[in-house]
Amino acid sequence: DILETCEGNCGNTLDLCSCHPTCKSLKNCCADYKEYCVELFPYSGTSFGGTDFVVLDTTFNKSSQITNTLGYVDDSSRGHCISPLLYQTGWVPLHISSDNGTTFTRVGSWLSVHTGKLDPKFKAVLVNSTKWQYYGTPNVGGSLEMTWNISLVRSERVNIELWGYRETGEPYSNLWRGEWQYLYSLTKDHSNNGSFSFTPKPAENGFSSWELGSLRVSPSTYPDGVWNVQAAWTEDHALAWHLEEKFRQNSSAWALEKCLAWDQLEAQLPSFLSEIIDCPCTLAQARADTGRFHTDYGCDIEKGSVCTYHPGSVHCVRAIQASPMYAAGQQCCYDSTGAQVLTADSIGGSTPDRAHDWGSPPYRRPPRIPGQSHWVYDVLSFYYCCLWSDNCNYYFKHRPSSDCRRYKSPSTAVVFGDPHFITFDGVSYSFNGKGEYTLVSTEKKQLTIQGRTEVVNATMLSAVAMKEGFSDVIEVRPDSSHSSLQVLQNQKSLSFAEQTWMDLHGVFVFSPTLTNVTVMFPSGAGVEVRLRGRTMTTTVLLPEEFRDSTLGLLGKMNGDAADDLALSNGQLVQNHSNPEEVFGFGASWAISNSSALFTYDSEDLLNTYFYAPRHDPTFIPVFSVPESPDDPLNNQASKICSGEGSEFCRYDILVGRSPTMGNATRLSFQSHISLVDDLRPVVSCGWLSPPVNGKKEGTTYLQGAKVQLFCSDGYALQGSAERVCQENGLWSGEETSCVVPSNVTGIVVGSVVGAAALIVIITTIVLCSRKQKR
Repeated sequence: DILETCEGNCGNTLDLCSCHPTCKSLKNCCADYKEYCVELFPYSGTSFGGTDFVVLDTTFNKSSQITNTLGYVDDSSRGHCISPLLYQTGWVPLHISSDNGTTFTRVGSWLSVHTGKLDPKFKAVLVNSTKWQYYGTPNVGGSLEMTWNISLVRSERVNIELWGYRETGEPYSNLWRGEWQYLYSLTKDHSNNGSFSFTPKPAENGFSSWELGSLRVSPSTYPDGVWNVQAAWTEDHALAWHLEEKFRQNSSAWALEKCLAWDQLEAQLPSFLSEIIDCPCTLAQARADTGRFHTDYGCDIEKGSVCTYHPGSVHCVRAIQASPMYAAGQQCCYDSTGAQVLTADSIGGSTPDRAHDWGSPPYRRPPRIPGQSHWVYDVLSFYYCCLWSDNCNYYFKHRPSSDCRRYKSPSTAVVFGDPHFITFDGVSYSFNGKGEYTLVSTEKKQLTIQGRTEVVNATMLSAVAMKEGFSDVIEVRPDSSHSSLQVLQNQKSLSFAEQTWMDLHGVFVFSPTLTNVTVMFPSGAGVEVRLRGRTMTTTVLLPEEFRDSTLGLLGKMNGDAADDLALSNGQLVQNHSNPEEVFGFGASWAISNSSALFTYDSEDLLNTYFYAPRHDPTFIPVFSVPESPDDPLNNQASKICSGEGSEFCRYDILVGRSPTMGNATRLSFQSHISLVDDLRPVVSCGWLSPPVNGKKEGTTYLQGAKVQLFCSDGYALQGSAERVCQENGLWSGEETSCVVPSNVTGIVVGSVVGAAALIVIITTIVLCSRKQKR
């Protein structure tokens, strides 16, 4: 008999056994599954490379030559690989050969991570990084220090090397390239004690022309500048500390020269400003619109608002998706009042980016290289014009804040508790069917979101699966203990133990805690899944572009609540308060086998859903809350459930027989109401300029905001001294200007007095003349 093998078959289901990821839970893996479909530890590391990872559950001969980048076999016969320098983030296919590259029989995948999103414990750290990046400017000098975790470099002695990054070729041409290059070593054969200090000197041999780079700590057993060896890297940073002597003599003049050159370059490049998304108007909107915006790690209110590049701001967000043509980014910053900070008012204002900081698919070439393209086109220029010299006007000419007049909040819908639903247009109802159903389907954007329910006294949501176009399929479900959420990518479980953010194919996933998962699609659609108690709450946020295109249990997103409960055949529910009719509506949205996105990786799931009708016709729920005065849970229901939405809470306690579930339902309902409130549209009148030769007080431009206008000494104010942002999006009053005071009155008075005096003189002369004649 020929045994079936996973060699060359990873991801496939064979006749007698399986090489698909579900085989582990279904217990039907081929005997050599782990040998050829390999898992890695750690599974992620910096895109700069140098991470030593182990190939798990596979043994190698000591004589084997691991071919990937540099690889080796340890004393326990485990294969190791060193991750290479990559100009991309996300999961990268990995092929391993143990016969010097003749055959690559083992396959897996490696997660390449943006250095800014990498946990500090995996990086070498610049102690007081501001000092490094201002070194040579007035009053900044002395020694510099860096530290690292010695376990990141398996060697007693290390070299510390400077690597530089630059981009060459004409921007937006096929010749545009990014490159990392070894420059020189700061020290060699240094003890691997986790620390190094030095006093920097201007670089020699022309190396000071490299203005962006990173320091690498690597074993001293390798020659200088060898690629892809085990190493610890610092974050990329502005190399002020090694710039030429001319910079140290007059950093401001040096930086101004660079700023002016950048200004001329920008004038020649195509404008990207018209194609980037507008900023949300308020901090509340920015933090709630999770499908399109995500916290900027350089200015995070939850981490103390250390906003180095945005003084005066307490929180910034970035648009998740890069713009379609130029791969540009948007950044939006807010002050402590929740108002957007604009560059026209403050150096700490929101700035758009020619290159998105997080890069964008397909990566690898400018301006899509994560991190570094952004540094070259948006950050170094900020140092030239704003930080190393006081010439921000040049920077903000090309990077002006977008205000929020074109911003439109997303619509939101939610499924929670013993499934209760609130549609995009605000219709609330309960559907307690058992099965798998379409929550949202849009032909226009090819977005599909499906929900699975299971019976626990009543029913509750037990999994949600989704995809957009040709993206990966993402499924989120509670783990077997119902204490955390499990995320599956194309039916394979993802671990967030090392990273909280993952760039996947056609979708991003963020999981900061075990009970929170946010899924973000290129269209701007966002899906938030939260585990409260033992119940899953799923919130869907859709941008305005989805209007008039959604179908499913979360309704038609068109502003008309009357047509939200439409069966899959288009027929409308006539009586929303009739639970049996609403139940029929829900049942009509059961999915088919061919359209199912779910994973069936247990006998129970196969028997309950895959081999059974997708809507279980034998399960008839309790349609109304039984009101029995003898019910022992009555008191708890009365204590926990009150106010708007209390009917959902009461149902889950008295029918679901769970006060914990009822309380989770109450919290989920309140959270949704708060979300809707945060996303409520606001009116913006746009930035109001101060008059020439004057000033203004007030930097908020939303409905009801007042701006006071003043003139400098020696000027008179014409127009309105106060303007108010009105409901129609226009400023009240008249345009304000400051003019030189008019002296007409003085001239008139002077003329009258002069004329009168002249008349007196003439009269006197005439009278004297007559007297003499007499």
